Parts: sequence; structure tokens; C-alpha cells
Amino acid sequence: MEVTTAHYLVLSTLLLFIGTVGILTRRNIIVILMSVELILNAVNINLIAFSSALQQIHGQVFSIFVITDAAAEAAVGLGILIALFRNKETIHADEIDLLRW
Repeated sequence: MEVTTAHYLVLSTLLLFIGTVGILTRRNIIVILMSVELILNAVNINLIAFSSALQQIHGQVFSIFVITDAAAEAAVGLGILIALFRNKETIHADEIDLLRW
């Protein structure tokens, strides 16, 4: 059985769905950050699949930039999370209200 672009699109759709459900239903900021990473990986799978199908390297190069951006997002997100935990002593997104008066 040959793996086609449709298989990659189904996998990417599943990752996108799982990531979206994780963002919308979870209160834990760490789980929300992991869900964002799942969505970015779904984008990478699409970029690589179409790059391979079209025999062009542009999608693969762009996916390297997405991976770099995801690593920076994880580092900044975890830094903000540590600062919020030190101030509020919680990692639940519903209980963080630092910008309220």
C-alpha cells in the first residue's frame, strides 16, 4: 500500500482537531501550549506533504521556519508560565487575571 498525500492530509486533520479541542477545553496552560504545538505540527505535515507531491523544496524550507518559530514560542510561553506561577501560584488559565483592575 502506497502512502499518498491524502493519508498525510487525514493525519494533519486529526492533529489539527486534537489541538483545537485541547485549546478550547483545557484549563491548564501547559496543555494549551502542547495543543498549539500539535496545530503547528499539523501545518508542518501539510507543508511537507504538498512539497513532496509537487516536487518543490519550498514547503520543506518553510516547515523549518515553522519548527524554529514553535521552539521560540515554547521557550517564551514557558518563561511566561514560570513568571505567572511565581506571582499567582497557579497554572490554570481561568485564574490568571493580571490585566484586570
